[in-house]
Amino acid sequence: MITVFVVFLILVALGMPVAFAIGVSGFLYYLSEPTADLTVAAQLTLTQTQNFAILAIPLFVLAGNFLNESGMTRRLLDLSSALTGHLRAGLGHVNVVTAFTMGGVTSSAIGDATMFGRVLGPGMTARGYAPGFAAGLIGTSAIITTLVPPGTGLILYGTLGEVSIGRLFVAGVLPGVLMALLLMAAVGVSAHRNDYPRERPRMSPPREIGGAAARSMWALMFPVILILGLRFGYFTPSEAGAFAVAYAVLVGALFYRELSWQRLGRALADTAVDVGMIMFLIAVSGSWTRGLTWDRIPQRLMDGLLGITENPTLLMLILVVALLVVGMFMDSTVLILLLTTMLVPVAERAGIDPVHFGIVMVLTLTLGLLTPPVGIVMLIACSMFETTVPAYLRQSGYLFGAIGTLLLAVILVPELSLWLPDLVFGTTGAAP
Repeated sequence: MITVFVVFLILVALGMPVAFAIGVSGFLYYLSEPTADLTVAAQLTLTQTQNFAILAIPLFVLAGNFLNESGMTRRLLDLSSALTGHLRAGLGHVNVVTAFTMGGVTSSAIGDATMFGRVLGPGMTARGYAPGFAAGLIGTSAIITTLVPPGTGLILYGTLGEVSIGRLFVAGVLPGVLMALLLMAAVGVSAHRNDYPRERPRMSPPREIGGAAARSMWALMFPVILILGLRFGYFTPSEAGAFAVAYAVLVGALFYRELSWQRLGRALADTAVDVGMIMFLIAVSGSWTRGLTWDRIPQRLMDGLLGITENPTLLMLILVVALLVVGMFMDSTVLILLLTTMLVPVAERAGIDPVHFGIVMVLTLTLGLLTPPVGIVMLIACSMFETTVPAYLRQSGYLFGAIGTLLLAVILVPELSLWLPDLVFGTTGAAP
């Protein structure tokens, strides 16, 4: 398996797309094993996508694209502006609040960064925001979608690690709220130091806030209905995806009346691209998963790490440092696919709750989108504001400090991610 991993790194370094590098190196495992049956490689590629729980991924992606085309983005921006536009650097606060409320709609940090850069970027530039700060604000805000249900990363982790997706959805809510508050505090400090302007001279009147909230009600209710449906057993995670699609079409066509046939076609086309990429990665990762299991890599990793320490917190910190490093060089979705089946047994044996570990792992790997050398969100944001990576890192220091504070808090205080799932599902009852 070591040879396979080395070949994978060489292929990526040569510029081969990650998905193909996974497939080629995974197939190489079967060529290098004299007892391996080549037909198994082909079978795994097909059967890897036949897990019923994975059906939730394309359904939630489709629902998110439908909701995006139904006019929810504009309504949520109006609500965020009414709530926070009176604060200094009001447009930055609007970005953070909208990113939190949009998390349940898009489920994509890259999509959020691209959208907010186009919608809010020109306004930030016109108001004199430093390009590096604006790029960092767009990027760090987009990461909030990692934790707001229904995050794709949490679905992948739950499916592969056989962890309750319902609990993972609920576990991300409180850290997501805390992330938004910490980022708003960081924006406030940066705004005070750089004298960034307010969007509104005073706080919006209650009537305006209430009207904006009423117009955004269907978007705000989406994650709430999902969690309640899972809690009371009305649907499984896969069935929740089907409900989400029906909900999106109903809201877009009947209530907002903006989901035209043209927008419907565009949402379907975007979904085909998004789902094709995700499912291809899932398919080609099957050989890796089989090879890791066959060579007992998880067991060896457990023995090695537990030989260093059996303290759950210290072990978690070691794993987080390792995940931060690998996240700097590879896409978070790929890493979730490759590492979940390896690390979940390690966490469980060390006494770490798999739901708690899932929140930490998915958040940590997603931070790789913000870091050099190949952070996709970082590159998108920097190109939009025509700034350099050093300027981006330097001018966004408070924002990165807020993200680091959140990650450390979630690691050291497991109740931040476990209190709400225990409250909703119970401490011993099974969750869907």
